[in-house]
Amino acid sequence: MAGQEFLRKTLLLLLFLVLYAVASGFSMDVCSNTILPGSKGDPGEVGDAGDEGRLGKTGPPGHTGVPGENGEIGDAGRTGKTGPAGERGETGERGNAGASGIKGKAGSTCDCGRYRKVVGQMDINVNKLKNAAKFLKNVILGVKETEQKFYLLVKEERKPSDAQLNCRLRGGTLALAGTENISTLLGSYIGEAGLTHVLVGTGGEPEHGGNATVSGRRCTQVASDGALSRAECDAMKFYICEFSRN
Repeated sequence: MAGQEFLRKTLLLLLFLVLYAVASGFSMDVCSNTILPGSKGDPGEVGDAGDEGRLGKTGPPGHTGVPGENGEIGDAGRTGKTGPAGERGETGERGNAGASGIKGKAGSTCDCGRYRKVVGQMDINVNKLKNAAKFLKNVILGVKETEQKFYLLVKEERKPSDAQLNCRLRGGTLALAGTENISTLLGSYIGEAGLTHVLVGTGGEPEHGGNATVSGRRCTQVASDGALSRAECDAMKFYICEFSRN
């Protein structure tokens, strides 16, 4: 009983002390060892510049800018190379007849008896030369001829435009099979050479390379039987040049 009485008195004493402390405004704050920061110091000196950083990724492309003004016209360029020779033009109209010439003087009578032997032998020699020249053209060179034209088969594969230019460099033009007789002559010429088709001209139209249907031009070939047909303007074939006898 005495112990309980002591405990009760002790609790009453503690309660009294608490009430006294609250009434007297006793501070209940708990002490701590926290150190408060001091005032801000002076700024330090600026340090040295660091090393350059790595190059960043390329950003997205920007919008298309406004078109700038046109620049000034530049100087004229150098003159280009001379192009191939053009096609032979059409024959012009016959001119007016000129005035009659002055009447010539009468010739003197000549006794040509002594020259007949010389002239006769000369005619024989001339005929021999003509036969030799004909043999050279027809057999050795393989040239065909008519009363107005010579025809030469060129065994070099070329495009129609290049063949036309090569014939012009030789002094002629690409052969024209304008008549049935000429076509037959050219066909026999081709057959004797062991060929089937060669390039010929197209009646005065220039042969151009490329697509014949687009350019409006056409390229022609002749067969060994004299038949004409259309040829590819990019194909390379043998060809026949023609030359005037004048």
